[in-house]
Amino acid sequence: MTAVATIERDELVSKLGRGDSFRLIMALNEWAFDAKHIPGSEHFNTREDLYESVSPDEEVVVYCTNVDCHSSIALYHEMVDRGFGNVRRYAGGLADWEEAGGALEGTWAQSGS
Repeated sequence: MTAVATIERDELVSKLGRGDSFRLIMALNEWAFDAKHIPGSEHFNTREDLYESVSPDEEVVVYCTNVDCHSSIALYHEMVDRGFGNVRRYAGGLADWEEAGGALEGTWAQSGS
């Protein structure tokens, strides 16, 4: 299995701040997405929905809860296997984002954090 291309938090913050054109996809289920996610993230209930919405030539960043969460690793490999050429994983995920004081959205997001 090939190595996973990653993106660090600082680069992700910069990309979001500049308004770069890329897709930020949370690889967890709908309940988790509704509870807490990085602003600007997308979630897809089915793989069919994802592949109908995201094209293989788009830049994609996938993430889940933390470095040990395998959902984003699995989605990363699946997308690469399907011909997506510009996919990276934000390995730190929600835990790293929240620990650094990054804004969150969702029913469990702390207001003012």
